[in-house]
Amino acid sequence: MLHDPTFWAAVALFIFLGAMAYLGVFSKIGAALDDRAAKVRQEIEEARRLREEAQSLLADFRRKKLAAEAEAEDIVAKAKADAERMTDEATRALEDMITRRTAAAEAKIAQAETQAVNDVRAMAADVAVSAAETLLKDRLAASGDASIDASIETVKARLN
Repeated sequence: MLHDPTFWAAVALFIFLGAMAYLGVFSKIGAALDDRAAKVRQEIEEARRLREEAQSLLADFRRKKLAAEAEAEDIVAKAKADAERMTDEATRALEDMITRRTAAAEAKIAQAETQAVNDVRAMAADVAVSAAETLLKDRLAASGDASIDASIETVKARLN
């Protein structure tokens, strides 16, 4: 047995393990493994915390996105309503302006018609007066001498 290399390998292994136990290598290895396990636990907890935070942020961003989309839809709806309202107001204003201008044009036309009728009447009156004057001059010229003679005779007869 003393000449068996396996025996001496086993003895050397036990001496080595004993020396390691005496020096506290096993406790140091255990402490290192415990530290490593604690670090892994911390990293797992940190990862879990980060995951929960990321999920919270994701949910928050989704809520904000939905709120922004709803706000955008409201803005678009309000803009459409404002555009329709402005279109209606512009249409009414245009119709009112057309009505006012039409009324003003009709009033000007009526005034021009009245002025034209008055001008025609004045011209007709002037022509009638002129024609009457011409007729009277012609009649009086022809019968003027005779009527003067007759008037003189009438005055003579009355005076006598």
